[in-house]
Amino acid sequence: MADNVTSLFRSAAAHSPSMAALTREGGDGAGPVDFCIPCNPYFPTPAMFEEMAARLRDIVTYYPSSADTITAELCTLLQLPPQAVAMGNGSTELITWIDHLLVRESLAVPVPTFGRWTDQPMETGKRVDMFPLQESSGFALDLAAYAEFIRARGTRVAVVCNPNNPDGGFLHRHALVQFMDAMADLDLVVIDESFLEFADAEAEPSVVQEAMLRPNVIVLRSLGKNFGLHGIRFGYLVANPALAGRVRSMLPKWNLNSFAEHVVFMLREHGGEYAQSLQQVRRDRLDMASQLSALPGLTVYPSQGNFLFVRLPVGAEGTVVRDRLLTEHRILVRECGNKIGSSSRFLRLVVRPQVDVRRLVSGLEQVLYGTRRGAAVPEPGAATGYSSGTAAVDRLVGATNGAG
Repeated sequence: MADNVTSLFRSAAAHSPSMAALTREGGDGAGPVDFCIPCNPYFPTPAMFEEMAARLRDIVTYYPSSADTITAELCTLLQLPPQAVAMGNGSTELITWIDHLLVRESLAVPVPTFGRWTDQPMETGKRVDMFPLQESSGFALDLAAYAEFIRARGTRVAVVCNPNNPDGGFLHRHALVQFMDAMADLDLVVIDESFLEFADAEAEPSVVQEAMLRPNVIVLRSLGKNFGLHGIRFGYLVANPALAGRVRSMLPKWNLNSFAEHVVFMLREHGGEYAQSLQQVRRDRLDMASQLSALPGLTVYPSQGNFLFVRLPVGAEGTVVRDRLLTEHRILVRECGNKIGSSSRFLRLVVRPQVDVRRLVSGLEQVLYGTRRGAAVPEPGAATGYSSGTAAVDRLVGATNGAG
């Protein structure tokens, strides 16, 4: 794998090669320990996986029920009216339709954030106004300053991710409700709550109920991340019935697959295990942050997601650390140099069980400090041309925001 790791990352359409590609490259049928993809490691339970495996033939042989049937079951579990919900083949499908149907000319989004909120509207020719989050303030989003930015730019759609990806920054519900009220004249406000299930900063952090009462607000929720099933591709949005119906009417009748249906109908009997899995992730987050914070020169930012955003020590470069962790320690991490508003000094590390975290910390100690703890790895040579640096990001943000 060592000889091919660079080409794997350079040829990947996403930020990292798929686990399938890495497993094939490894040659032993096993993938690396995954600190890259933000997935719940405790759900589904082993018993649930065994049940799905026993029914695999039927699941993959037959058509699923219609999206309306699957949505109705999900809404029963969530206690939401089906007319206010649209389910998609992953949140990315819903982001695509939101862009095509509801973003006419411009969209504002804080950066760094989930890449589809910047890339999708740019791909369809919209103006994307990027509001840079400041490292000096721990990447915290100042909603008042963001609102002033939107007004100054004349932006028509505003996006807020809560918690934000990749830093895990959290905004309290009352502040978001005030922001939605202040933006009532915009074409659309999107609150992306894809990682909110992992938050514990307040008892009821979601703005779903408030969104259903407003004509221009959509809340986006993920299922794959929460349920540990990225491969199934399912998520949903909540809005007032007219707005949700507009998106729902454009979705294919069978946009949800049979695995998604099977999992949704399993949840009624496994709510307790799901709640326990979220609690364990939250406990693991605290433990993992503590262990990483003990590494010299490594900065760990507060997070309410199931991941931690870390700044590497001075002199360390993310692509070098990423490649060495993978080739020498079979650990996959998310290097954030290609994320707008970030640079290769930053990694996003998914929260995992303690046994995996010990392996990560040991690998970082060897890669970052070697035999001389505290001496960071050197900057890469000129041949490492696939790293995105701060200067390139600054140019892109400046050019996009300045072009109007």
